[in-house]
Amino acid sequence: MTFCSTCGHQTVKKIPAGDDHLRDVCEACGAIHYQNPKVIVGTLPVYNDKVLLCRRAIDPRYGFWTLPAGFLELGESTWQGAQRETREEAGAIVHEGHLYGVFDLPYISQVYMFYLAEVADGSYQAGTESLEVAWFEEADIPWDELAFTVIGEMLRRYFDDRKREIFSTYHCVMQPRQEAWRKNS
Repeated sequence: MTFCSTCGHQTVKKIPAGDDHLRDVCEACGAIHYQNPKVIVGTLPVYNDKVLLCRRAIDPRYGFWTLPAGFLELGESTWQGAQRETREEAGAIVHEGHLYGVFDLPYISQVYMFYLAEVADGSYQAGTESLEVAWFEEADIPWDELAFTVIGEMLRRYFDDRKREIFSTYHCVMQPRQEAWRKNS
């Protein structure tokens, strides 16, 4: 940040009093400008033992498969955002699910939150950000064509949990080329 979004004066990088992080600070009006991680919300939509995936019509990873997810908007709960993204990308309406997976990606300042949710009637339709949308059984998942590592991790967890019939919430701190799962107690 070069200029203050409050008053327009130039900002400086410094550690404000009582803080321990370098911040963009406006010395003219005193505003401290915090930068925080982006929150991505979505669903793992299921219906009749199948998972709904979307083929991306946008970059990054155009043409690859993903779960319906996107950035949380201001004024939304994480569940509301997950529902919206599922409607926008997959044209599907989901019943309220439970928080199923949380992925921290500190190296890119993102947090992913996925809800396990049942699609209301099994219907779907590709939205503007999806080339196509389709139901997949476990054996048919296009593992080599998944857009992001997070998606593969979430799907693997789901299929493992489905075999055990236990669907706990998981937390994963992901590093580049390294994943470390920890089941929440």
